[in-house]
Amino acid sequence: MQTPLVLTVSQLNIYTKSILEQDVNLANVFVSGEISNFTEHYKSGHLYMTIKDSACAVKAVMFAKSAARLKFRPENGMSVIIRGRVSIYERDGQYQLYIDDMQPDGIGALSLAAEQLKQKLEAEGLFAPEHKKALPRFPSAVGVISSPTGAAVQDVLNVLERRFPIAFVVFAEVTVQGDSAPGQVAAALRKMNELNAADVIIIARGGGSIEDLWPFNSELLAREIYNSHIPVISGVGHETDFTICDFAADLRAPTPSAAAELAVPDIREQLFYLDSVKSELYNSLLQKTAGCENEIKEIEKALAFYNPVTLTDNAEIYLDAIQTKLSGLISACVAEKEKKFAALSSAVDSLNPVKVLSRGYSVVKKSGSIVKNSGELSPGDEVEIMTAQGGAKAKITEVF
Repeated sequence: MQTPLVLTVSQLNIYTKSILEQDVNLANVFVSGEISNFTEHYKSGHLYMTIKDSACAVKAVMFAKSAARLKFRPENGMSVIIRGRVSIYERDGQYQLYIDDMQPDGIGALSLAAEQLKQKLEAEGLFAPEHKKALPRFPSAVGVISSPTGAAVQDVLNVLERRFPIAFVVFAEVTVQGDSAPGQVAAALRKMNELNAADVIIIARGGGSIEDLWPFNSELLAREIYNSHIPVISGVGHETDFTICDFAADLRAPTPSAAAELAVPDIREQLFYLDSVKSELYNSLLQKTAGCENEIKEIEKALAFYNPVTLTDNAEIYLDAIQTKLSGLISACVAEKEKKFAALSSAVDSLNPVKVLSRGYSVVKKSGSIVKNSGELSPGDEVEIMTAQGGAKAKITEVF
């Protein structure tokens, strides 16, 4: 009978590990499940997690070297498809998955990574509307950051030349695809800001797949756009393409050509506007001049009326008229008075006792009073008889 082999725990774990690692089926496996208990070691950068389904779970680790290649950030509750190998962690005797690669289940890794970065930057306020800068109405210099060989830059330059040829174009040559593209675009944007080289900047790139446009989902580029004091227009991809660059920019254009149209005004429209303004100003000036001429004429009339010489002449004429009128009134008044006086004089003269006496009449007085009727007399009364030529005393002998 063979003597049983007694193993230490370490020997058992090492032996079991060697058996698992010799199995070619476990050397490269694909496993789908849901992430839980996710932890990122802050020093090493290793990712630790549990992969589970509705019935079972397995421990898993992804070392920092493999984790650095991920385009998205794993999270608890995320459904993933894992590629890796099965082995045992000798110290704990725990079998686990050693992950070489990981993809989101049901959504592309790049799309998920872009959405995760978008949520992160949006939470920090990098896309806030109040941070967006207004575009200059008439830029004197337009910065263009793009590849010199692509069709996009030619479209941009053609539009700028057609719409606003008086603006200078400051071109920064960069790579717009590949791992070095985000750094180059960000560096060009930073340099234009340092030199204050333009009034507005266009970042341009033609359409392509999500992989082609991936450099414009860079966090580095997004923060550089946010920090730019020069307004930035994103003209990346086609109308249906959206990148982080679009959200961070002050204005998003559906195409590179549209970005150029938004960056500068149409000089023909501006010239037409200037002509219409010129015409309006000319007509307004004519009306204003005519109005001023009428006012001047009115003022001249007023000044002529208030001229001292004119006032003196008018006063003299007025005084002469008054004097003539007064003279006429005085003469008429004197004549009227003279007429009345003559009539009164005639009436008074006709009542003059002397006149009456001269016509043969006489006045009889008794005791100094005029006797008006015979009843005032009695026989024997002494009276005085006054005539025009003198008088006499008499005695009444009979009254009848």
